[in-house]
Amino acid sequence: MEQRMLGRSRIKISPLGMGCWAIGGLWSMLDGPEPRPGGWGHVDDAESIRTIQQAVDLGINFFDTAANYGCGHSERILGQAVADRREQVVIATKFGHVIDEETKIMRPDDSVVLANLRSDCEDNLRRLGTDYIDLYQFHEGEFDLVEAIGVRDLLEELVKEGKIRAYGWSTDLVDRAEVFAEGEHCASIQFRLNVIFDAPEMLALCEACDLASINKSPLFMGLLTGKFTPDSTFGTDDVRNAWNFKGEQGQNRLKQVDALREVLTSDGRTPAQGALAWIWARSERTIPLPGFKNQQQVEENAGALHFGPLNSSQMAQIDSILGRA
Repeated sequence: MEQRMLGRSRIKISPLGMGCWAIGGLWSMLDGPEPRPGGWGHVDDAESIRTIQQAVDLGINFFDTAANYGCGHSERILGQAVADRREQVVIATKFGHVIDEETKIMRPDDSVVLANLRSDCEDNLRRLGTDYIDLYQFHEGEFDLVEAIGVRDLLEELVKEGKIRAYGWSTDLVDRAEVFAEGEHCASIQFRLNVIFDAPEMLALCEACDLASINKSPLFMGLLTGKFTPDSTFGTDDVRNAWNFKGEQGQNRLKQVDALREVLTSDGRTPAQGALAWIWARSERTIPLPGFKNQQQVEENAGALHFGPLNSSQMAQIDSILGRA
């Protein structure tokens, strides 16, 4: 598959990105009375670095991270991995929360987003070991609409100063995305999109406003790989630890995945490769961001590029299975 444009920025990126959430290691979110896990369990930093470099060798040049992921740890690992090939890669990161790099605790605080934006950007640059960020994304998806205009305007200043090349918003809310879409250097919206959770309104906005559609949770946090069973559980340090595949919702999800298996694995694809192919078939602007912890996962995801998008018949089959018009 040919490279795609990062929206109106005209930056060329691979049609598949790598989501760097899982390589952040252990960290917690304090958005309620008690901290809860924000990561995906323990990681091997050396393996993470080898895997990122392997992804570049396989033709993947787009990497998405955030200050939240490991409270800076993911950014540092990504920066180390691409230090000698910075010009070959496109780095996206995010801001908008308060992180403590020592305690590994993140907390939301909308009241300081604008005041902290410049210092947050400097911290992102420091951890990544670079002097510019290709795509800088707002990470607070439900931020106040009116105040978001001030955030957008300050991001425009950072573009003029050369700190960032373009910006976007990581949000599932179309009305929030519309605010940023009015900015000259807004290039993308990041939102959840996968076989089970379609997002036609957001896809239409990206098309109308010449924005890249960056897609988080393309494999539904691993569910669409088909590897989970009713007995699958997660550790207390895993963000998915509350998932229950023996409950009604969990059982229904497993049934959906099983029903989709045949069409997703058509033409020799794995279930994960079929899930990525569905996203590419939804729009020529989509860039899915599967996560990774090891080289095998990146090899499998990169292998989806050789198959390309699903065809119209396969897409219709999926809509029929899921009861979508």
